[in-house]
Amino acid sequence: MANTWGYGAMTNHVGDMAKNSKMILFIGANSAVANPVGAMKHALQARDRNGAKIVVVDPNFTRTAAKADMYIRIRPGTDIAFVYGMLHLIFKNGWEDKELIKTRTYAVDEIKAEAEKWDPKEVANVTGCKEEELIEFTRMFATTKPATLCWALGITQHSIGSSNTRILALLQLILGNMGKPGGGCNILRGHDNVQGATDMCNLSDSLPAYYGLADNAWKHFCKGWGVDYEQFIKRFAVSTKQPHEKQGEKVPGTNFTEYFHYDPSIEQDVINWRNEKGFSLSKWWQGVLKNEPVLSSGNVRVLWVQGTGITSMAHVRETQEALGKIDMLVVAEPFLNEVAILNDRPDGIYVLPVATQFESEGHLSATNRSGQWRTQIVKPLFESKEDQEVMFLFAKKFGFYDEYVRGMKMGIVDGELKQVKDDFVWPDDATDEIARNTQSIGNNGRTAARFRRQQKNWHLFDPDTLRGIGGEVEGEYYGLPWPCWDTQHPGTPILYDVTKPYADGGMGFRNRFGLEHDGVSQLADESITLPGSKISGGHAEITKANIEQVLGITLSEDEKTKMGPTWSTDYSGIIAKKCREFGICPCGNARARAKVWQFADQIPKHREPIHSPRWDLVEKYPTFADQKRNFRVFTRFISEQKKQDWSKDFPTIVSSLRLVNLSGAGMIERTSKYLSAITPEMFAHVNPKLAADKGIKDGEMMWIHSPQGTKIKVKCIYSHAVTPDRIVMPYNFAGIFQGEDLSERYPEGTKPYIRGESSNTITNYGFDINTQISEFNAGLCRLERA
Repeated sequence: MANTWGYGAMTNHVGDMAKNSKMILFIGANSAVANPVGAMKHALQARDRNGAKIVVVDPNFTRTAAKADMYIRIRPGTDIAFVYGMLHLIFKNGWEDKELIKTRTYAVDEIKAEAEKWDPKEVANVTGCKEEELIEFTRMFATTKPATLCWALGITQHSIGSSNTRILALLQLILGNMGKPGGGCNILRGHDNVQGATDMCNLSDSLPAYYGLADNAWKHFCKGWGVDYEQFIKRFAVSTKQPHEKQGEKVPGTNFTEYFHYDPSIEQDVINWRNEKGFSLSKWWQGVLKNEPVLSSGNVRVLWVQGTGITSMAHVRETQEALGKIDMLVVAEPFLNEVAILNDRPDGIYVLPVATQFESEGHLSATNRSGQWRTQIVKPLFESKEDQEVMFLFAKKFGFYDEYVRGMKMGIVDGELKQVKDDFVWPDDATDEIARNTQSIGNNGRTAARFRRQQKNWHLFDPDTLRGIGGEVEGEYYGLPWPCWDTQHPGTPILYDVTKPYADGGMGFRNRFGLEHDGVSQLADESITLPGSKISGGHAEITKANIEQVLGITLSEDEKTKMGPTWSTDYSGIIAKKCREFGICPCGNARARAKVWQFADQIPKHREPIHSPRWDLVEKYPTFADQKRNFRVFTRFISEQKKQDWSKDFPTIVSSLRLVNLSGAGMIERTSKYLSAITPEMFAHVNPKLAADKGIKDGEMMWIHSPQGTKIKVKCIYSHAVTPDRIVMPYNFAGIFQGEDLSERYPEGTKPYIRGESSNTITNYGFDINTQISEFNAGLCRLERA
């Protein structure tokens, strides 16, 4: 999921929730069983310590719901409708934070106008909740302060996932819970370095720290890496539309037209591929199969898998087919990734044994943006190597090792970036390179030396506030949660808190989208000033062009020469230093925008899932128009949704659940006979009434069919946690594909104790319009006794 501050990154932290929250909403999150399970512990602590109420809104009665004060069941894919129902009541009763809306937001009036359409009757019709539940809960949540909410993949894994996250952040903004202890959005990012991996942007549409793919971003990193920009960009292809080139050719057996070097529907004569999104993890296979229009400079020929469970991604059938057509598959994992045995190709597969985190050293970033240093426990076992060693060997083999590691030899000397050493020390110099190059999230203060110092003094931090309470970490926050603007800054435990001075982690909303829109200022009101700041009210992000005007200073010629163009590309540190002196954040002090004018839906809107069980609502709340180009591929929306009334042939909703003993595709834990014994086979929870209607007994095997023509064979487990219109099942299994046991394909000694069908074999077609995350949690299926 692509991230923006407050949408994909936790604004507060779980210790803050335990200490301060009086109201906690879990929506699309089952923290009693899902990583990090510690969030559930802190929620229960908030109940014990603060009398906090816990409410769960979820399509299924989960283990988290079992501990809740109130549980509300809604239909998968209707979260936006539910929240608009809350906002309808909030505005009607005057429960919104009028002062915050006036001084720190933009376009909330458009949210209010949309909310007027969502009275309790319509919300109940669309979501399936009861009107009285909505009214009772909204009163509780809106009138109890501070209130926080937690979400996870149940919110993001939809064709409207990015809108889901926006509406939840807007709910907290409108109620005045943002930037407050005990409030905010506590997004649960999964296991211990999901946030860190996201910050490094291991994605196809961004450089590290969310810099994007524009040339200014490439220039910034080339400088930080110590490589020549003009030489570096020669690595990337440039495609030119020639007059004799065809407008595209029909793909045999399909209704689609394939575009190789350009998309003629887009006015673009020259394509610099360095500026184009790559293929996403969700649809990488489309770059191989070409069964839909593709904008690409060539075919995907090699798949390198390192640190991700491919079988936990959607569309396993397409993945299997693509694996048979690529030139080479490389799997670099501590435990065999089952992508290696999914296709029966006889050669071209390379399995590289990579060390575990216990055999490695370095820092990671937790769900709350805090970093933590991990010391190596044992040396890599047998012939396994640490991840970076594999990449170093690759770089040496293909002749770019010196360029690859040069960034770790760089440093700032008297305000100028230059190579300062002949060799590097791993992982310290890598950590410092990350801190130096990723100013856009305020990473500059997160150095290896500070992380190591905090590791030695972890006992001196208050777990509720994260504050260092003595010794050499006095005043720092544990993990230096970003933004941590420089090595004197303590970190930011709560984003957007304007009651604290800059030097104590205070900040306003980022100024990311210009100074005005439609004639309205995008800067915060004059009354919004950080304590101790020499600059009153809202201000723009600080750049070389405006720093003298905003701060009322005159730079020396030397400072002008050394200073980078903006706060996020300034290696000299001068902008951060000047901002510290004036008590302001380099990223500005602006209004939070409720309206994203670059998006297809400028404000969040309810749209029915691609495969909706409510054909009567598809006309009223249709999905988006088809996308001609996103992540290089054509993506169906409305054409798929309206192809037929899918609910006639596939009447049952299907979504995913978590298992506390398995994570991701389960490729690690299913190699443990003890963890495997807890859930020894793949299953689906089915309401007894639905199962009886299909003639399926408790414990019997059944087939689950999808609209895409795929099927899986799993055990039916009777459960009243689900209603008769839906089923849920885990996504932690692999090794069986559409009834075929793939056991014989495992290399000797790698076969896990348990295998099962991957639920993602039947995941319905559907992707988020902005991030291309798959619609795992709102599909349709049909059950049949095996």
